[in-house]
Amino acid sequence: MSKHVTHWIGGKPFAGEAERRGDIYEPASGRLAGTVDFAAQPEVDAAVAAAKAAFPGWRDASLSKRASILFRFRELVNEHRDEIARLILSEHGKVVSDAAGEVARGLDVVEFACGIPHLLKGGFSENVSTRIDAYSILQPLGVAAGITPFNFPAMVPMWMFPVAIACGNTFVLKPSEKDPSASVRLAELWAEAGLPDGVFNVVHGDKAAVDGLLHHPDVKAVSFVGSTPIARYIYSTAAANGKRVQALGGAKNHMLVLPDADLDLAADAAVSAGFGSAGERCMAISVVVAVDPVGDELMAKIEERVAKLKVGPGDDLASEMGPLVTRAHRDKVASYLDSGVAQGATLAVDGRAPDVLGGAGEGFWLGPTVLDHVTPEMDAYKDEIFGPVLSVVRSGSYEDAMELISANPYGNGTAIFTNDGGAARRFQNEVEVGMVGVNVPIPVPMAYYSFGGWKDSLFGDSHAHGMEGVHFYTRTKAVTSRWLDPSHGGVNLGFPTSG
Repeated sequence: MSKHVTHWIGGKPFAGEAERRGDIYEPASGRLAGTVDFAAQPEVDAAVAAAKAAFPGWRDASLSKRASILFRFRELVNEHRDEIARLILSEHGKVVSDAAGEVARGLDVVEFACGIPHLLKGGFSENVSTRIDAYSILQPLGVAAGITPFNFPAMVPMWMFPVAIACGNTFVLKPSEKDPSASVRLAELWAEAGLPDGVFNVVHGDKAAVDGLLHHPDVKAVSFVGSTPIARYIYSTAAANGKRVQALGGAKNHMLVLPDADLDLAADAAVSAGFGSAGERCMAISVVVAVDPVGDELMAKIEERVAKLKVGPGDDLASEMGPLVTRAHRDKVASYLDSGVAQGATLAVDGRAPDVLGGAGEGFWLGPTVLDHVTPEMDAYKDEIFGPVLSVVRSGSYEDAMELISANPYGNGTAIFTNDGGAARRFQNEVEVGMVGVNVPIPVPMAYYSFGGWKDSLFGDSHAHGMEGVHFYTRTKAVTSRWLDPSHGGVNLGFPTSG
């Protein structure tokens, strides 16, 4: 055990001693790989104080300076993307292609934030009254905090802090304690890019660190991604303390397959979206709704593809799916196989004893699993399993399937597979879900659109990144002005710049 991860406060690693620490595991082997310091209130206070002290200078930095630092950060992350992916691989367990893809999607948001001079343009109206002008400007809030999950230790934080920092805020990140190293490496790259000390800080820990941020009077906004029960807690607690909150919760994403769909395409999509990242993502397809009479044929195609998947450690380039993040989580996910069968489902594919490349050892392995003939009353349907378990529901009609999807308390993502344009348009118009794919199984929007669901998948009014992200991290100020005419500015022969 050699790794030790600590906080990043005020532009450097934390030098103090932690009262508590957590364990970092290597999911593929089950090996204890290191420890991470857990923040108590003094460490949280120090991080927020550093962010607060850095805010006036960063708020007043020109847009061109902010953009130049963001561009440099983007280049550094791109240069070190393989290194960051390896950190994710070692602590989370996902395969190298998945980890690299995560970094790439996070970079999309950084690139979006590089356009901040354009994104922060306000409005202007001349002569709203005689010789009086009116205009609006967008200004930063102050110290913002981000609380992020284990499943995307680089991408989800990069949904938040590039936009927040570009808008002129300072930031305190509380990443998952299960895979903390990527966040500290990103902090180091921010420093190398020239970001002033204190603008970006990282505190590690558990509920004590989270509550320290939620109750801190100097934290003005809180962003969160995680399970719905915690999202609800984050929203209610932070809002009660006067903070602006965006809390993205859990999901139960349905993929509707109509009888006219290309079933090979649908089966490919169901397997890819169901078992990528070992199902540990909020946009995973966890329920396939097959409309009669295609259920049996679609199931056969899904089983055929699942049988060919290669499960193994992330650093084996032949691996397509890695382990789950912890032993406890693996055991919890596996319990839905027993409950599903006990409640009447058919266990079409049992992943509890996968053939792991190189041998399973003591790793946290659960192979791809398929439950067929699942009904809405079953726990496997009702709960967010967050693992490689694909449930197949049979439906008698499009109308029944629509009612099922829209009645679900979650509303994060959904997809329809069909060759009927009218059916697809009706679906995207009627379904009560925030992100919709048409023959696209994982409809994660590009960075210049915003990410987020409806119903129990979102608490607060703002989605992540895109223009909703810009608006979340800024507040509008309206100005009405009148100036004497003429005005005299004096002579200046220097070349005008934006610095």
